[in-house]
Amino acid sequence: MAKPLEVDDVWQERILDQVSGLQYGQVIITVHDGRIVQIDRTERTRYDNPGQKQVPAEASKPSASARAKTSSVADGESLRAAQ
Repeated sequence: MAKPLEVDDVWQERILDQVSGLQYGQVIITVHDGRIVQIDRTERTRYDNPGQKQVPAEASKPSASARAKTSSVADGESLRAAQ
């Protein structure tokens, strides 16, 4: 059976401090054994520029030479860069 979560005035103030002023983002409260043990705050900043053009999908792909220099490592093999 789950223990009831007890939130005293100190934790209420801490949570309020993390949420205050947050425009975009999230606050994550971690609870262990019915007690708050951690508060994580992730804040996002959005930059809206209506005058900026969107790049077509084809233009955003890396060139063939850039793809040749980039590869993934699989099965524990080390990656050696071509010089």
